[in-house]
Amino acid sequence: MRLTRRLLGTLLPLTLVPAAVVALSPAALAEPAQTRTGTEVVAHRGASGDAPENTLAAVDEAVEQQADSIEIDVQRTADGHLVLLHDATLARTTDVEQVFPGRALDPAGSFTLAELKQLDAGSWFGPGFAGERIPTFAEFVEHTGDRAGLLIELKEPATYPGIEKEVAAELGAPRPGVVVQSFDHDAMRRFAEAAPDVPAGWLFETRPTGAQLDDAVATGVEQINPSFRVTDADLVDTVRARGMQTGVYTVNEEPDMRRMIDAGVDRIITDHPGVLRDVLDG
Repeated sequence: MRLTRRLLGTLLPLTLVPAAVVALSPAALAEPAQTRTGTEVVAHRGASGDAPENTLAAVDEAVEQQADSIEIDVQRTADGHLVLLHDATLARTTDVEQVFPGRALDPAGSFTLAELKQLDAGSWFGPGFAGERIPTFAEFVEHTGDRAGLLIELKEPATYPGIEKEVAAELGAPRPGVVVQSFDHDAMRRFAEAAPDVPAGWLFETRPTGAQLDDAVATGVEQINPSFRVTDADLVDTVRARGMQTGVYTVNEEPDMRRMIDAGVDRIITDHPGVLRDVLDG
């Protein structure tokens, strides 16, 4: 089934999503319909191994592959809209060079929402995704609905002063299955002030120290999310002893998945949620 969908994805165009911003509804942030126990499967930028990252197509593929949650990156447009984007520029994942000649390396945040909606965010991945658009954060939440949890990364939040409050405002009241994280721990402290009841995660590129873990506890952090390359059972136990959980990124090879499962991590972020689901199902 998954192989068939991947092949079809390279051949069949997807329906375009509306450009209008969709208001968040209470149902959109409800607890995922499929609640599972054990290691949580988190789709990195959606199922980005099988669909263009940070798009609604990647959301649908992640749900098809039975992801528990979907991780996405949030930035802000020049006119103040929250959108799904990872890179600092649009060159890698859109046709910005053709649509806006000379602006390919301009900061992503220098474009308005109307400009971003003119870009093709799918063809770079495969012809079957031609016309896929950059979704707003609101469109993503509405489209995902209760089909999966949300793991929201504030991407380079120092570039977007006040984005912590804006994300908190769009989320509204805290709901199950929603977590906000960032490598910028100062930004996460600001987010904790804006939304103290929304679960927060701190991302780490290197192995977190005891002092950093203590700081996270004092800030009310619930998840410590380092690279799988610096994670082992000792770190998982150390984090758990402080009352927090551990999630690791970005695990794409089966031996690494098995090693992280054996280490006892609470969640694994992967480009291939279907592969991880198969590993977990034995």
